[in-house]
Amino acid sequence: MSRSLKKGPYTDEKLMKKIAKAKGEGNMSPIKTWARASTITPEMVGMKFLVYNGKKHEEVLVIESMIGHRLGEFSQTRKFKGHAKKGKLSKVYGSTGRFEE
Repeated sequence: MSRSLKKGPYTDEKLMKKIAKAKGEGNMSPIKTWARASTITPEMVGMKFLVYNGKKHEEVLVIESMIGHRLGEFSQTRKFKGHAKKGKLSKVYGSTGRFEE
């Protein structure tokens, strides 16, 4: 469910203060944040963020096509290890789909 239009996009206040400070100083080092739910705004374009995914901070470079999305969408929380190989699956589970020894 999306956020109400009359409320406007959600952006973390502390994160916006960090962005304003970095732009004022001209500092382009990555900004560390835990605010995955913050919506990306036009002020963030061209900046780097270190977004926490539950284990570590992943670097995200914001580009124009990301505006309107959330920061958390670009820092994956789950690691995809791939699908099982056909031979391994058939040896363990057989044709019935149940575990066979």
